[in-house]
Amino acid sequence: MSYTKKDLKDSQVELTITVTPNTYSEPLQKAAVRLSQRASIKGFRKGKAPFDIVKKELGEMAIMQEALEDIVKKTFFEAIREEKLETIGMPKITVEKVAPGNDIEYKAVVALMPSVKLADIKKITIKKEEPTVDEKKIDETLEALRGMHATEIVKAGEATGTDKLVLDMDMLIDNVPVEGGQSKDYQVYLSEDHYIPGFNKEVAGLKKGDTKEFSLDFPKTHYQKHLAGKKVDFKISVKDVYERQLPELSDDLAKTLGQDSINALKTLIHTNMLDEAAQKTTQKAEIEMLDAIIEKTTFAPIPEVLIDAERQKMFYELQRDLEKNHIEISQYLSDIKKTEEELFNDFKIQAEKRAKAALVSRQVAVEQNIVISDEEIDAEIKMLEEMYKTKKEYLDNLKKPEVRDTIATSMQNRKVMEWLKEQVLEEKKK
Repeated sequence: MSYTKKDLKDSQVELTITVTPNTYSEPLQKAAVRLSQRASIKGFRKGKAPFDIVKKELGEMAIMQEALEDIVKKTFFEAIREEKLETIGMPKITVEKVAPGNDIEYKAVVALMPSVKLADIKKITIKKEEPTVDEKKIDETLEALRGMHATEIVKAGEATGTDKLVLDMDMLIDNVPVEGGQSKDYQVYLSEDHYIPGFNKEVAGLKKGDTKEFSLDFPKTHYQKHLAGKKVDFKISVKDVYERQLPELSDDLAKTLGQDSINALKTLIHTNMLDEAAQKTTQKAEIEMLDAIIEKTTFAPIPEVLIDAERQKMFYELQRDLEKNHIEISQYLSDIKKTEEELFNDFKIQAEKRAKAALVSRQVAVEQNIVISDEEIDAEIKMLEEMYKTKKEYLDNLKKPEVRDTIATSMQNRKVMEWLKEQVLEEKKK
């Protein structure tokens, strides 16, 4: 085997590789066996026909084509090792010459891991905000807890105050029914903000048996893109009105929630909110820290394959989040009036930023010798197996080498983040 190397733009190289017949004789033999296992050759059991018979019956070119992938894979990685190239993604292979008994020649264009010159970490400082709790939020949570334990009693009068209405509803635009806009036994709580501004005001004061028609303008920023900025007509029929009697904010209520007293409940809510606020301030500081490091770090041109990989991850993450909320990706795309390709293209700027963050993390790990041992990976996998012991598909995935690599990378990223926070946020590990 021989090859030549040519540097291309955007951190790519082109290898022109020539493979001589004496080099690929073994892959030909194995290819002939595979072909004889799939073909019926008279006088021989499947997989037992000699090479010359297979060549005679099926043709030498068929054997060459069967062996070609193995030949390319083996020689490509040999060339990569000899050149000590650190590649990412799959190579683009173009076969130039292939004929029985002759040299095979092909070109392989592959992306290289771009070089990274890290910013001077010591010169970067990020001030982390102190977490705080808005006392009004505690009161709102207590009111929500009271609402969750409310007693609902049918009333004959008008819906007022904190009452609940049960109604049938139809939504139309220009007299055309809105897809998904028909609801039976739809519940409306007057004390809670409705997802359509102004809706509660329209239904307040109605009683059982009442009907009403009205129109509302949906906000331009509404999450349902097909309704955002539109005037929507409503037809409603009230089926029932319930008076909601809220329990007193007392020790008895606290005890139903597992706390000894109302003060203990307030303390628990405050603690939980403070923990949540601390998490948010840490996440905000981490983002600011990475942004500052990325801004002052020098990157070689980043190959498209790396950015595309991040875009694909972002798409899968979005799809997974939508599925958790029982929303099909097709419905989401319809709502935002975009194709899958357009959405994929929208991800490009954020994907490039994520790719740079991954490159920074990798470079820090190299320079600071941050590694994850096999024992650490095994312990992490064991913990995941325990967490998901009832999910066979997840457990099967954990056995795959590529999943193990992903877990190792994730663990390394966490260690890198802790090291960076110690340097930039001056946080010490507890």
